[in-house]
Amino acid sequence: MVDSDFLTHTLKNGIRIIHLNTDSPVAHLGVLINTGSRDEKKNEHGLAHFIEHSVFKGTKKRRAFHVLSRIEGVGGELNAYTTKEETVLFSTFLSEYYERAADLLGDILLNSVYPEKELEREKEVIFEEINSYKDSPSELIFDEFEELVFDGHSIARNILGTKKNLLKFNRESIHRFIENNYHTDQIVISSVGNCNFNVLIKLLEKNFGDLSEKRRIPTRKKFENYIPEKRSVEKDTYQSHCIVGNIAYDIQHPKRIVMVLLNNILGGQAMNSRLNLALRERRGMAYNVESSYTAYSDTGLFNVYFGTDKENLERAQALVQKEFSLLRDKKLGAVQLSRAKKQLIGQIAISTESREDLMLTIGKSYMLYDKVDSLRLVFKRIEEITADDIQEVANLILNNKQMSTLIYK
Repeated sequence: MVDSDFLTHTLKNGIRIIHLNTDSPVAHLGVLINTGSRDEKKNEHGLAHFIEHSVFKGTKKRRAFHVLSRIEGVGGELNAYTTKEETVLFSTFLSEYYERAADLLGDILLNSVYPEKELEREKEVIFEEINSYKDSPSELIFDEFEELVFDGHSIARNILGTKKNLLKFNRESIHRFIENNYHTDQIVISSVGNCNFNVLIKLLEKNFGDLSEKRRIPTRKKFENYIPEKRSVEKDTYQSHCIVGNIAYDIQHPKRIVMVLLNNILGGQAMNSRLNLALRERRGMAYNVESSYTAYSDTGLFNVYFGTDKENLERAQALVQKEFSLLRDKKLGAVQLSRAKKQLIGQIAISTESREDLMLTIGKSYMLYDKVDSLRLVFKRIEEITADDIQEVANLILNNKQMSTLIYK
């Protein structure tokens, strides 16, 4: 995959299109909007996610059942998700149904009517989603850790919102949020499939071209003044759950790729990560141990999570700190560094085999950077990382004095 594989176009209203042509019979089309839960006002907490749920509940020409059946009736899938900074609507379908998919996604984005009866029913669904989350400490702890780290900032608030706020939302709330946040220059339509690009442009012009041009004036408040915090909470759980971490690089930072490699070495998806070997494989102290790095537009978050028997909590914490210390104090050897790079490069290459993930990845890259780097360039940047780079980032991000900790006892 090289840069020239990607075809791009901008509609008159500012919506950008990116397409990768393939010979697969299966296609993927997504609408990515640079708006998420952090863009909510305090009294709107949970509204971005509520809109994502409600957008399928009927349009000016389709009832909820017909929205769902339009693609699913021909074997396709219709889906959506919300993050702190984006809302995504997307579909997977046979390539012969490109026109149907473009029509449906355009219809739900531009013409959803948000029937009050359907909105009330969907609130109940989200109430159950919130209840389910609260019943899962291994998931809940991540949200509460972000609330601890980003205390008082909009990025701290969880995506689901609160039952109290949800009860207040109505059609007017939804239209106001969309009007204030869904700007055409912040929308990207991403496509991966077997479709002539000129045909695709005409389809998207027909279904999205009527949306009035609206440019965003930057309003996101930058997160600043991080203060490390440590908190323990009594929970009626069989395990202790622990998460420890620090703020990290934003999505534009030149050291971001180094942080990605460091995170992968420490607790990435592979079973041979340092934390998995230290806590699970050698000592059997944890079933699940992982590290993660999330880059936002103006900040980032690195954390390590594990669940363990309560009597092993302190020992497990000490082992995590030991791995931090090793990365801070000891440079990776040439062989270690080479293996780490090859592993990350292999994981990235394999991930592109999922065409749905690829569609979402190129769409997000085009939305944020107005370009998509080729795999060759990404791999080159990984190969250029030195042991000094890893140690420098480790000393900054894995600094014990800057770590926040949240424990469910």
